[in-house]
Amino acid sequence: MANIPKELRGKVAIIGASESDRIGVLPDKSALTLHAEAARNALNDAGLTISDVDGLFTAGVTSVQLGEYLGIVPRYSDGTNVGGCSFIMHVEHAMLAIDAGIIDVALITHGESGRSRVGMGYGGLAPDSPQGLYEAPYGTYGPTTLFSLPATRHMHEYGTTREQMAEVAVSNRKWAAMHPMALMRDPITVDDVMNSRPICWPYTLFMCCLVTDAGGALVLTSADRAKSLRKPPVYILGTGEATEHNMVSMMADMTTSQAAKVSGKAAFDMAGVSHADIDVAELYDAFAFTPMLALEDLGFVNPGESGPFMAERRTVPGGDFPMNTNGGGLSYTHSGMYGMFTLIELTRQLRGEAGERQVQDAQVGIAHGPGGMFAAASTLIAGTADTL
Repeated sequence: MANIPKELRGKVAIIGASESDRIGVLPDKSALTLHAEAARNALNDAGLTISDVDGLFTAGVTSVQLGEYLGIVPRYSDGTNVGGCSFIMHVEHAMLAIDAGIIDVALITHGESGRSRVGMGYGGLAPDSPQGLYEAPYGTYGPTTLFSLPATRHMHEYGTTREQMAEVAVSNRKWAAMHPMALMRDPITVDDVMNSRPICWPYTLFMCCLVTDAGGALVLTSADRAKSLRKPPVYILGTGEATEHNMVSMMADMTTSQAAKVSGKAAFDMAGVSHADIDVAELYDAFAFTPMLALEDLGFVNPGESGPFMAERRTVPGGDFPMNTNGGGLSYTHSGMYGMFTLIELTRQLRGEAGERQVQDAQVGIAHGPGGMFAAASTLIAGTADTL
């Protein structure tokens, strides 16, 4: 299987990253407004303006809607939408377009009124769709029921416990307490997580992601141009992506994501780094089990070992494996497609801009997430100038 050429390592950089003005419960802001606020803030962060953008990448809304709303006519646009990891995929696509000379400045935006549903339309599961025909009639409908299936299978195969999953929520909350924009900042314990309201076994309320309104954006350009801009560039060292199945019931093995294995291997191969080189990890956490599966599929631990790994509390502030340092989807924000926020936090950590939650001497980091119900995956490894 061919990967992205290693010659592209470090040729493109992230030069701007930001959220919308506010995140949380925002009934006064539409999805497009959240896109636009995040785009403006990320461009300001980069020291550029909307007139510099000639490549537009987004998911949720169409690139046509977004381009019109922002007032630009992009030379290149990409509306790839495979769920929450779409924005991590967009980084790879933007890198390729910049390296090919098609565009100079890529803008990747996210905006979602996940809580207030302003400008979101009226979706729903069509009864004649594959999920409507073959999953929903049997009681699995929506993320809480569908994401529970791999977790319960993992518990059966490896003895993974709910208490180990609860440690993910506790660790994330410790990080969120240091993030001024995090929605949930009060400390919690494993007992608090276990005793919170049942949602869908094995998950309790605190094991499930927030439902918020939020936007985020990234700006990318060539490494050569990045050197003359406002902030220290965050260089793209390795990328990977893959898709696997349409319905979670069609996973070849519910204890592992083949797409994550493919995307992770591709990213590590291109980056030329080892797992020991990773200083900070931002792993999509729609539910407490989600980043545990990523730890295994990306190769940080062996199959079945993510539970004991979390029980050792290595991911908390001060631990030897800083993970989800913004508080993650469980405590910081989760508008529905969370992948953008792994990228924003990774950028801030590698720039040394994370304030109280800054990981000391962070030089190399990873952002990774699934799309849909483990139907897709994308991985990004990025680094500072010292890693080139």
